Amino acid sequence: MSSLTWAVAAVVTDQAGRVLLCRRSGPGRRWALPGGRPRRDESPLAAAVREIRAETGWAVDLVDLVGLYRLGEPGVPRPPAGRSGALPDVLVHVFRARVRGDAPAATPVGGCDLRWYPPEGLPEALTPTTRAAVADVLAGRSGVLREPRPDPVPPGPRGEPRSAPADGENAVPR
Repeated sequence: MSSLTWAVAAVVTDQAGRVLLCRRSGPGRRWALPGGRPRRDESPLAAAVREIRAETGWAVDLVDLVGLYRLGEPGVPRPPAGRSGALPDVLVHVFRARVRGDAPAATPVGGCDLRWYPPEGLPEALTPTTRAAVADVLAGRSGVLREPRPDPVPPGPRGEPRSAPADGENAVPR
């Protein structure tokens, strides 16, 4: 049986349209969306609201589901269907959220460097899921199913190379 880990995150915006990002300490520090893991018997919606408040201090209203994003390493072969690999699959519910009020409602738990960024001025060091989810939000998409792009891109029907998506991941808008 495959090991599946569920997670939640959100593209959180303020009244000015800026995006809230979190950077954890440690090696390879990249900016990511705030979020975490649901507790046992907790819905993705409740988990997202709880995790965002704990991590950032902000109370949020969830607007909609941007999509489901499967985390994985491009180029790493996936195990055959029905077989689990060395690392668990992670499926992230990414929501669109807006902050309530003009200031955080609580003190964040810490461990995360929080900053607001305008959409046109995002940092380069973003996680692939963060980059894809913010691009989907800015494009007005919802109901996206996204997983890492297989590497290399398979040839087209006549052997010519296919063009890969610019963000390095496959998206299936719904």
